[in-house]
Parts: sequence; C-alpha cells; structure tokens
Amino acid sequence: MTTTASYTVTGMTCGHCVNAVTEEVSSVPGVTDVAVDLATGGLTVTSDQPVDESAVRAAVEEAGYEVSGR
Repeated sequence: MTTTASYTVTGMTCGHCVNAVTEEVSSVPGVTDVAVDLATGGLTVTSDQPVDESAVRAAVEEAGYEVSGR
C-alpha cells in the first residue's frame, strides 16, 4: 500500500536546497519517493508504509530547513 504525505518546507532558496532536502528525506525508512517544489516549498513524500512524521521533520531540519504546518 502506497501512502503520500505533503508538507511545506520554509527557507529553501535554490536548487541546492531542494537537493539537500530530497537527500535527507529519502534516507527516512520506508520512503520510496520525494518531490520538492522550490517555488511553493511543497514537499511530497511517498512511502510503501506509514512514515513517522517526526522522522520527516527531523530529516528536513537536518538539511537546514523547517517544516511549517502540514
């Protein structure tokens, strides 16, 4: 069963930011795909099992950004 969760990431300003967020969130267990939209700050996480939201938030913070709301 595939699940999708959407978040908004604040603080991204360039392609490097997108790559950093993508790399960190991709390392969260269960995540199968990560899509980041620089213009909107949108982050869509696809997984093959429910993913711990706190793990996604921690990964975004590890990349140097913040999740605002959901």
